[in-house]
Amino acid sequence: MTISDDTLPAAAPLRTGTNVAVAHQTQAVKTRAIIATSIGNMLEWYDFTVYALFAGYIAGNFFPSDDPNIRLMKTFLFFGLGFVVRPLGAVFIGNFGDRAGRKAALTLTILLMAAGTGIIAFSPTYATIGIGAPLLLLLGRVLQGFSAGGEVGGATAYLLETADPTTRGRVASWLEASMGMANILGALAAFTVTALLSKGEVQDWGWRIPFVFGLLIAPVGLYLRRSLDETEAFQAEAERRSRELSHAKAPLLQIFRNHGRSLFVGFCVAVLWAVAVYVLMIYLPTYVQRPDTFNFSARQAFGASLIGNIPFVIGCVWFGSLSDRLGRRRSLFVSAALLLLCVLPLLMWLKTDPTLPTLIVVQCIVCILVASFVGVAPAALSEIFPTSVRSTGTSLVYNGAFTVFGGFAPMILTWVTQRSGGSLYAPAWYVMLAAAVALIAIPALSLPRDS
Repeated sequence: MTISDDTLPAAAPLRTGTNVAVAHQTQAVKTRAIIATSIGNMLEWYDFTVYALFAGYIAGNFFPSDDPNIRLMKTFLFFGLGFVVRPLGAVFIGNFGDRAGRKAALTLTILLMAAGTGIIAFSPTYATIGIGAPLLLLLGRVLQGFSAGGEVGGATAYLLETADPTTRGRVASWLEASMGMANILGALAAFTVTALLSKGEVQDWGWRIPFVFGLLIAPVGLYLRRSLDETEAFQAEAERRSRELSHAKAPLLQIFRNHGRSLFVGFCVAVLWAVAVYVLMIYLPTYVQRPDTFNFSARQAFGASLIGNIPFVIGCVWFGSLSDRLGRRRSLFVSAALLLLCVLPLLMWLKTDPTLPTLIVVQCIVCILVASFVGVAPAALSEIFPTSVRSTGTSLVYNGAFTVFGGFAPMILTWVTQRSGGSLYAPAWYVMLAAAVALIAIPALSLPRDS
């Protein structure tokens, strides 16, 4: 009796303290996972952003021509080739992640990204080594694009399998929030370099500084990713495979043989993901500068874009968290409907009142609308695939849509504008078409629970 009276009160606090310590440790692991995966994704978007911002300077250093338009066209051609190889990265790195593990795939992608960025940052110019200069530039873009192809699938799979089922939307939304952070970081880097250096200094060597800065981020991301633990879901899947008597089928074969419907439906949803990002956040700031559209200055357009990315970052996490309560289907459907209905009136308002305050408000509203969709999309499109093919499936639908409808959006919009007799609202029509496709596909998403 004495033993029972003395020991029971002392044991209870010990168990409580242990439970609290375990909870804190678990939360620390999840926070580390978010930071590690987001840094890699931010570096991917940052590299693409600074390449586009400094395209004019890169053109003058790597492509000999008397016509600056031809030089710029070649520079953007290499930019586009970075998207062409993304599906290859999706296949190979996604397959690698489904076989070797999420941690191994995340480590590989950041190493490839760092290699591509380093090549661009330190490549000699055409005046120094001739034709070897653009070839090195192409190699850097190919490595970046290949890495980016596997980044989203692996990162989303890792976050989804690390998070609790009730918080997957919030956790996965950090991938798109990190894209907004990359846009802000890229714009700040470009502004700082061009403000502190003369135009000649930027042309000669200053354009390399943002790439070197991006290269410095890589070791931090690599350290964090190598210190991650493999997800329990993947470990369980690996054990299941090892117990099978026959050899498991390759994830790529499984995905096309057993999950073709999910691939198709996911691709249709991802079309709006790609179009909304590249038309409304990447292309629109350039589009509004054209004399035949809204005729804003570069400073006004990029300043409004920079401001708009702030609510975008916040919105991604907020809408991702909201989808954990409302459900993925409902959240995506409402967001797609708003994009369908609101983008055209916003551009019409901007045409009626083409002032800087209106541009800032329009850009902020547009970024919030985009955040409401892309903040939810990573979790939704990853949840439609089982653990065995999750990295491969997510990578394929994401990169397929971004390659065809995202990376080539400027070209498509140029063609649409010409075919429609110079329609001022071609970007809005393009987004509306993508939203209509997504609205048809979203109800068909095969999600693990009624969401």
